[in-house]
Amino acid sequence: MATPAAAPRHSCAKLSVAVEDPKAPGGGGIFVKATWLPTRFSLAVTDGAGAWVADVSDAEVRLRAEQWDQPVPEYLALAERYLAFHQPSSTYSFHEAGNGNRRLSWTFEKQGTKLEWRWKLQQSPHTQQTIAEVLDFLMDANIRLSEEVVRKTQSFDKLKQEAEKCLQQSERFNNEKTDFEQASFTKFVAVLNSKKTKLRLLKDKIAAHEAADKAPKEDEDNESSDRALKEEDDGNSTDRTEPFEEGSDKDPSVKDEPSETGSGNLHSSPEKSAATSTSRGRRGRKRTRK
Repeated sequence: MATPAAAPRHSCAKLSVAVEDPKAPGGGGIFVKATWLPTRFSLAVTDGAGAWVADVSDAEVRLRAEQWDQPVPEYLALAERYLAFHQPSSTYSFHEAGNGNRRLSWTFEKQGTKLEWRWKLQQSPHTQQTIAEVLDFLMDANIRLSEEVVRKTQSFDKLKQEAEKCLQQSERFNNEKTDFEQASFTKFVAVLNSKKTKLRLLKDKIAAHEAADKAPKEDEDNESSDRALKEEDDGNSTDRTEPFEEGSDKDPSVKDEPSETGSGNLHSSPEKSAATSTSRGRRGRKRTRK
């Protein structure tokens, strides 16, 4: 099966060139229209007054590539780089080559060495047609670019409108979020305050209930303490107070001594009786003080 041929690529660039007569028509600038194929290329050049063409064959391209020790694709890629776009670092020239022909050349650097490529172009047999083809290509390219610019501008405006809508929605969502948070916070604060109030009331009720339960217990404890103290006082008073018996005050250690008369009756003298009564009174007072 045959491999389908690659579609040709077209380019057109305006190159600033050094000319012999700057005052000549189109002096200082030329338009180079190129058609690029996998193994060859063709050129159509015009300065607005004349037109020149070059149809480079596969053999010529292969010969030039061999002279520069380059493969054909690399040679074509480098040529397209300098002829499809104006390179400020390159020096272009377009001079007479005899018999109405012209020589197009350009310079480039490779590994620090400045090199020059050149191609000879023949005067077009159909100058007006060639110029018209170049101008048509430029007009078509300009129309395509204009349409692309219009599409890009419309797309940009659409994106801008969508961005503005998104910004408005974002602001609205932000405002709604803020309002919702504020309302939620207000409700939360109200609920929290009501809960605090209820908790405070419950604490007060619990404290009052505990105080009410504590008062009877304290009264009972006080009554029990008073009763116990009273009983203790009563017991102490009973233990400390003894009945006074007159006959019991006689001290068995005290014996009646006989009287000085020597009689058998045991009668005490008045002095002994007074001492005995004094001793009995002291013993009674000691018992009471215990």
